[in-house]
Amino acid sequence: MQKSTNSDTSLETLNSTRQGTGAVQMRIKNANSHHDRLSQSKSMILTDVGKVTEPISRHRRNHSQHILKDVIPPLEQLMVEKEGYLQKAKIAEGGKKLRKNWSTSWIVLSSRKIEFYKESKQQALSNMKTGHKPESVDLCGAHIEWAKEKSSRKNVFQITTVSGNEFLLQSDIDFIILDWFHAIKNAIDRLPKDSSCPSRNLELFKIQRSSSTELLSHYDSDIKEQKPEHRKSLMFRLHHSASDTSDKNRVKSRLKKFITRRPSLKTLQEKGLIKDQIFGSHLHKVCERENSTVPWFVKQCIEAVEKRGLDVDGIYRVSGNLATIQKLRFIVNQEEKLNLDDSQWEDIHVVTGALKMFFRELPEPLFPYSFFERFVEAIKKQDNNTRIEAVKCLVQKLPPPNRDTMKVLFGHLTKIVAKASKNLMSTQSLGIVFGPTLLRAENETGNMAIHMVYQNQIAELMLSEYSKIFSSEED
Repeated sequence: MQKSTNSDTSLETLNSTRQGTGAVQMRIKNANSHHDRLSQSKSMILTDVGKVTEPISRHRRNHSQHILKDVIPPLEQLMVEKEGYLQKAKIAEGGKKLRKNWSTSWIVLSSRKIEFYKESKQQALSNMKTGHKPESVDLCGAHIEWAKEKSSRKNVFQITTVSGNEFLLQSDIDFIILDWFHAIKNAIDRLPKDSSCPSRNLELFKIQRSSSTELLSHYDSDIKEQKPEHRKSLMFRLHHSASDTSDKNRVKSRLKKFITRRPSLKTLQEKGLIKDQIFGSHLHKVCERENSTVPWFVKQCIEAVEKRGLDVDGIYRVSGNLATIQKLRFIVNQEEKLNLDDSQWEDIHVVTGALKMFFRELPEPLFPYSFFERFVEAIKKQDNNTRIEAVKCLVQKLPPPNRDTMKVLFGHLTKIVAKASKNLMSTQSLGIVFGPTLLRAENETGNMAIHMVYQNQIAELMLSEYSKIFSSEED
């Protein structure tokens, strides 16, 4: 009996030893084979921090997607240059004015566009990852300027796109809004200019390109598959007219080569096939072509405003319809006959908007870059008579097109001020509107807010002391 008991005990010990060894071997096997461990466990595995991790798919395509998603961040994140909270108001879409509603937005600036998010920073970043598309602004060909007259708030600037969308951005903190202004302006300056921006080229070549596209589509339509009921006749015709199809393909190929080899805008201008435009050209070049010292378009706009706009409330401050302004701009650039008394230009704010756009798009402003610092030093003088003499001396040194155009423009604006009781446009109001448009530094390295103050003061002085500053030309 004792012997039997001992053998049973030995058997139990052996079995327990084998079980222990098997468990150890299983653990070793599991530790050495990562993929086998994943395949054996179909359930979710709890990590050390208590989070649930899904089993990784062993399919090769899925595995590569995991790697690309984890290693390569989205392109938008790589290109982000600046982000933060600002006050935003969209005031126009496609040239159509919108009601101004301010809201706090999370702004993300990349190398080519600005994105507006309504949510907080964390939600905005989450939407980026999930592919949610926010409101976006393409900066190619866009224009940025300070817009003090557009809002009673301080530190407001405006972004205008080539598609006619207008946005106001604002912050009460000076250094924040200035930092944003410079960042967006630098992004716009780095992008292609008029000759290489697709949206600008559309205006110049839309007639020629549309005709070429129609011709290509004509040949495409002949080759496309017809409706089912016509398939038999189509196959019959293709069988008996293979040579015709070959000829059409050759013509189509030649057309494509012709379109792709078309000369650039610069080449066409050099050959004289496309003349220089009025908007966006240097002031002296426009005057040389017209054999004058004051552009014809400036004279025509001033004449129209003085005829029917002197008593209009907010003249030069209120913006006209941007789409109509762009239409007027296109007609002037194409050197078509322009009659501002036509009913399509009955809104005088369209005329004033086009005139401001002309001065804003000058490659060099009406007050040349080389004179900017000298005018600023003149306006800083404490004695009023000394200040007037300094500005007068600088005006006399300007090139004739700049000096004469300046004289005509400010002479016209003095007539606006004379009717201030009706149009509510004082010297200060016109200084705010025209200061940044007519004067700007070539390189904005200083304090923009300080420069804007001087720009307004110079324009105000030119208006209030017009007769003294331009007295030598009037005698």
